[in-house]
This record gives sequence, structure tokens and C-alpha cells, in this order.
Amino acid sequence: MTSSTDSSTVSPSVSPAITFSYNSLAEVQIPAALKFLMNNIKNIVQNPLTTENNPTCRAQVVKVFQANGFSSFLDGSIPAPNKHIVSLSNTHTPNPANNQWDLIDQNITAALYSIISTSLLPYVLNLNNCHEVWTTLDKRLQSTNRSRIFQLKNELHHLTMKDMSMIQYLSIIKAKVDAIATAGSSIDTNYIILYTLNGLPATYNAFKTSIRTKLHPIHLDDVYVLLCNEEINLAAKSLKEAHIQDTENPPTALTSVHGRGRGRSYAAFFVGTVVPIHTEEDNQAEECAPSIEL
Repeated sequence: MTSSTDSSTVSPSVSPAITFSYNSLAEVQIPAALKFLMNNIKNIVQNPLTTENNPTCRAQVVKVFQANGFSSFLDGSIPAPNKHIVSLSNTHTPNPANNQWDLIDQNITAALYSIISTSLLPYVLNLNNCHEVWTTLDKRLQSTNRSRIFQLKNELHHLTMKDMSMIQYLSIIKAKVDAIATAGSSIDTNYIILYTLNGLPATYNAFKTSIRTKLHPIHLDDVYVLLCNEEINLAAKSLKEAHIQDTENPPTALTSVHGRGRGRSYAAFFVGTVVPIHTEEDNQAEECAPSIEL
């Protein structure tokens, strides 16, 4: 027995999670997974897609599309079905599978627009489907990310500690390393240690030599702990040296300065104040001194 199939019935698979089988346009409906995606995509991807957060935001979009069975609309692995079905009698009828595909594609494209920053929207608003939007964004942001990575690595290479505390200095280094990772690149741990040591002042030369001459690799977290300890040790050493110097060269507390006239003497205090002081000899000399009348 031969089974016959109506030419107006099409059942192509658009996504592993979605199968279409419709006999009329009235049966074309929005799948529950699409409703969930459209209602929750802004809650999942809370920050709009920009040149700065492209890798993070891109990963979130790919995950949520995969979880709901719409990843093929991003990568274009399943193209749009033909718009019409041609029967043996050469009659053209609308293809329900195309209508369903178009319904899903346009809705997820609109959902994608809702998480794209206003600075990037003009580049994709004139495109026809989700795959074109996603591909254009990738090409657009790839060159921008490359320039940003070069800039961040250059800033990291020329970063110096100057008058910052060790915690502040290490926090800036970590922020730049994290920004490089967010931009889609990475930097070897040895280079991070090298850049960190190069930015230290001359007072850390002994520490830098000890790290560079270690026979075994050292973990980045261990270097940060050692640097914080070294800062404390250097501060304590500086205070100790200042105390020893003050002990060896005490400030002059009192200096006697003899002036002219009637044997009067003055005492100069270390604060710079000069106060006249009369001794008993001065008083006797004043009593015995003859008075001269003019």
C-alpha cells in the first residue's frame, strides 16, 4: 500500500527543540520557548551590548539562545524555508514552515535589538534576520576589541606605582587584567608579574631581584601577598632609620649667646625664641656701676 502525502503539508525541523507541522496559516503560533525568551532576555542580559562588554554579553546571549533551542537563528545553520510550496500542478501555496520560521526569527531579532546599545543599533537596524544582525555585530566589535586590548596592554606595560599604596597599585593592575579578559583576550601570569615588578620604585629593587631569581615558578597571588608584606617591612625600616638618626643627632635644646653691655646674657631656645635672663653677677654689676649724668 502506497501512502500519499499532501503537498501543502510541510514538516521541516528548524531547531533541535522545535518542529513545525502546520496545514494552514491559522495554526502558526508563537512557541512557549520564544515567549519565555522574549519576556526574560533583558533580565538575563541586564547590561546592553557595548564595545566594552561584548565578550560577556555575547556569551550570555549564546547561552540563553541555546537553552531555548534558537541557536540556529544566530549561527544561520538552518536557513529560512521556501516561501511557497509548488505542487505537481504548478500551483503555489504559502509555506507554513516559512511563516513559522519568519515569526520566530523576527521576534528574536526584536528581542536582540532590546539588548543592543544605542551606539550600535544604527549598524543593524536595516538588516533582515537574526543571523545577519549577529554576524554584523561580531565583525563590528571584533576590530574594536582588538584595539582596546592593545590599549589596555600598553597601559599595563607603562603603569608605575608612584605615590600609590600597594593595595591601590595592585588593584589597578587587577582591573586592567580583568578588562583584557573581558575584551576577549588573556595575558600570561609571568607577564603580569613582570609588569607589576617593573612599576615598583627603587626601594623594592632587592625584592624584585629575589622574585626574578627564584628557581621555581611563583603564583601571582603569592607575589601580591609578598608585596604587601614588603611594603609593611619597608615602612617599618624607614621609621627605625629615622629614629636612629634623631638619636645620633639630637636637636640643640639651649644655646647661650653673650651680648655686649653690662655683662647681660641671653638664652636661645631650640624653638627660636630669645629670652633675656639676669644672673646675680649681672645684678651686682648694675648696682656697682656709676651713674653718669649728662
